[in-house]
Amino acid sequence: MFQAKGLTTAPNTHETNSNSAASVVQRSKSFSLRAPVKELCVACEKTVYPMERLVADKLIFHNSCFCCKHCNMKLSLGSYAALHGEFYCKPHFQQLFKSKGNYDEGFGRKQHKELWAHKEVENGTKTA
Repeated sequence: MFQAKGLTTAPNTHETNSNSAASVVQRSKSFSLRAPVKELCVACEKTVYPMERLVADKLIFHNSCFCCKHCNMKLSLGSYAALHGEFYCKPHFQQLFKSKGNYDEGFGRKQHKELWAHKEVENGTKTA
């Protein structure tokens, strides 16, 4: 066993100086006793595990739950279009847009013209 000059300490003895508190085992700062946050699928509201996780427009899905709202075809990150938090395959997105000529009416929402007309009537500033 190696001994430094002037020091003769036996192993397994407790030191009584201030350095004994520093010998306490410290845990890594990245280690946490908290349970990991469970991510839930937006579509089915079940737990999403990392291997089946898909993120589209900052929403988390299972690979199998990421489907077109119109035809329920499975989507991928390269084959979808989103509008108002709803996801469509590109062919149906174009078809629904072309059917009415605008995004609102084609996708079942009120046209902005109607919203503006309603506000003008409330304010009494309707112009002809």
